[in-house]
Amino acid sequence: MRVVSVGECMVELSGAGQGLWRQAFAGDTFNTAWYLRALMPADAQVDYLTCVGQDGISGKMLDFFAGAGIGTDCITRHPTRAPGLYMIDLKDGERSFTYWRDSSAARCLADDIDHLARCFHGADLIYFSGITLAILTPDRRQALLAALAAAPGRVAFDSNMRLRLWPGAEDMRDWIMKGAAVADIALPSFDEEAQYFGDESPRQTAERYLEAGVTEILVKNGGGDMLGHTPDGDWLDLPCGERLQPVDTTGAGDSFNGGYLSARLAGMDMAGAVARGHATAARVICHPGALIPHEALR
Repeated sequence: MRVVSVGECMVELSGAGQGLWRQAFAGDTFNTAWYLRALMPADAQVDYLTCVGQDGISGKMLDFFAGAGIGTDCITRHPTRAPGLYMIDLKDGERSFTYWRDSSAARCLADDIDHLARCFHGADLIYFSGITLAILTPDRRQALLAALAAAPGRVAFDSNMRLRLWPGAEDMRDWIMKGAAVADIALPSFDEEAQYFGDESPRQTAERYLEAGVTEILVKNGGGDMLGHTPDGDWLDLPCGERLQPVDTTGAGDSFNGGYLSARLAGMDMAGAVARGHATAARVICHPGALIPHEALR
């Protein structure tokens, strides 16, 4: 079993008290790769595909990946760029972010189409997000989507919409649906879909992804009941997990995706996979930061 997650890992700074900051590494698709690695069998392979720099912090990032058992063979290195950075501000367990990523090396992750094809070859699942698309120029987005469409394995997509990364809402909507068109599995969040597409119900969201060609759809619902559409064409109402008071919600959706996808890869049905996703996210939100130790999930 081999999974490739595609996107940007950034330098994360979170408050450590008394004006000090704690440095870590995180990013939406990397967070999901982290939880896939924790929850998949030891002999499974989880690779991350991105671009980093030649600088010292990039080297530490690669060491961090390898130390967690995440493959680095799909990572290219840019001669002049470096990783992006973000800072987390927490209030009552909810987070807001300030970013420095305009010159991130990850914006060059799709520059080499032959490299993409090599990395996608033999993958059972490839995972990417709306943020993966947003950081690329239009021609590189198209190159990535073409490589994903040509990949023999399944493709999973989380729309993960961040309007500040796009020229405008119309451009974002257009590319999100182009991303959906190459995916077999879609993991949209209803609150975002309602905000940017005007959907009035999770069913309307799911039907739009069905029209794009996705066969397995799970519409997440901000802690409420979810709606699922299975590859066999069944519709499922899926209850949310126990509501908890979060310590830090950073990485909640990403960890849910890791739990859900790892379960589906292991052959669980959608309801069982949702239960694993909820259990994973419940542990994550009770800890500070996007990533918790793998041992805490086993």
